[in-house]
Amino acid sequence: MFRRSAGWLAKQESAPTSVRAVFGYYAKAGVFDYGSLRLKRRVDASIEEMVSNAFADIEEAIAEEFGYGYVSFSYDTKLLLPANLTLGYLYRELPAEKHAIADEMTQLAVEALLDGDMRDALNDDEYEDFEVDFDADERDRELIAEIAQEVLQARVEEQLVSYPDAVKDTYEWAVDISEAHQDQDEQFRSYMDRAQDGEADALTRIRDEYKFAAFDNQPELFTEDELSLPYLKTQYDRVGIIYDAMLTMYRDSGLPIEWSFQRSIVLAIIGAQIWLDDVDDYHDDMSEGQLTPVTAEYLLTETQHAARQHVIDISYEYLDRATAEATVADSALTGIATEYIRYDGSPALLPS
Repeated sequence: MFRRSAGWLAKQESAPTSVRAVFGYYAKAGVFDYGSLRLKRRVDASIEEMVSNAFADIEEAIAEEFGYGYVSFSYDTKLLLPANLTLGYLYRELPAEKHAIADEMTQLAVEALLDGDMRDALNDDEYEDFEVDFDADERDRELIAEIAQEVLQARVEEQLVSYPDAVKDTYEWAVDISEAHQDQDEQFRSYMDRAQDGEADALTRIRDEYKFAAFDNQPELFTEDELSLPYLKTQYDRVGIIYDAMLTMYRDSGLPIEWSFQRSIVLAIIGAQIWLDDVDDYHDDMSEGQLTPVTAEYLLTETQHAARQHVIDISYEYLDRATAEATVADSALTGIATEYIRYDGSPALLPS
């Protein structure tokens, strides 16, 4: 009875998204773990301290470059949620005396994620997320971005020395695949431009090489069933690889990461990329010729109404699988986070 009531509460759009996520996960999994909510506060504080540790060196380098005694630096990113969830998972899995080991690995993971995100920003000439507490023009922001990325890269390389070679190999493997995907961007833009002009061959290429692209080397992570998911390869190369590698680095360092937890994180992140970012950016991406699963569906589907429904169905498929895997891994925090993603989406932004 209470699970049915929880499901009803989760559907109330007037309720806060965080509350809907808690009740939504309980309705699906039958899990209401109050301890995990207390754990979240501890994990969030730990991650905030790790970011501050990394940014202290960046602030010192920026201050020296611009001739200030001290500067404040911040960087807006959404990439760190999986690191929060992983640290929470390990705090639950490990005895208290090993939590410091999890903290050390998570410090590396946080800085590697920030480094990768900053590399992408530099490649795209996007500097608005690099914030300082002094007046900075566009050229200053570019220099600030370069300094921040260089400092983080050096910190990551320094930390990697303390880990087995397998950890460094996994990190470099992820960077190579992520950069190779970026190299495909112009080709995908060309397909989209031609598809918008009604070229049938371009639509076929989007379907075969973007929506249902096959892996040259199938990741160990996915089940045979999951390999048939639409957009899996392109979105794995785009965002999933980062977190697959991050969690493999944890495992390579000797920390206990179950495959179900790893799948839950990667599937949730791919779902979030489509359901949150790509839905929100649909109009800009369409006008700028950026191929995403959302713009692709509006090119491949005969009606806007059907395209919108396809986007919803595809997003929910990833999120449903992520929630199920989180339950198998006994990670209520991950299940709640996945439900938060679900209720935070805005499909009304899409034409129908």
